[in-house]
Amino acid sequence: MEALLTYRGVVYPWHCDHMGHMNVIWYTGKFDEATWALFAQLGLTPAALRDSGRGMVAADQHIQYSSELLAGDLLSVHTRVLAVGGKSIRFRHEMRREPDGQLAAVSTLVGVHIDTHLRQSLPLPKRVRELAEPLLGLEEAQ
Repeated sequence: MEALLTYRGVVYPWHCDHMGHMNVIWYTGKFDEATWALFAQLGLTPAALRDSGRGMVAADQHIQYSSELLAGDLLSVHTRVLAVGGKSIRFRHEMRREPDGQLAAVSTLVGVHIDTHLRQSLPLPKRVRELAEPLLGLEEAQ
């Protein structure tokens, strides 16, 4: 089974910095969009979280940059779940230039489920765990 496609887009000229490649702020933003696509797959949509007084917070994020992306480059992000804890989920995004598949960056994150009113961590809902666990062990994006 392949990693889950969670984002597809393009690098626009305004995404580029003084050196002509996509600035780090846009890598982070595109990884964030991929995160929300993953969360939607798990039933953690913004509306569902808002309606239940719950949220997901990034407790840890690491980004490794491998190659530059330039204006006009198409890109994709593929995601796989690495671990499902009692209150958290750890996952990895791989950003690649399309269509050649050149690895541009990797982001590994830990998201924690919280009560937005108490600002305390809570166990992941059973349904989220049920949807996330089959995604464990997905092959890395090629």
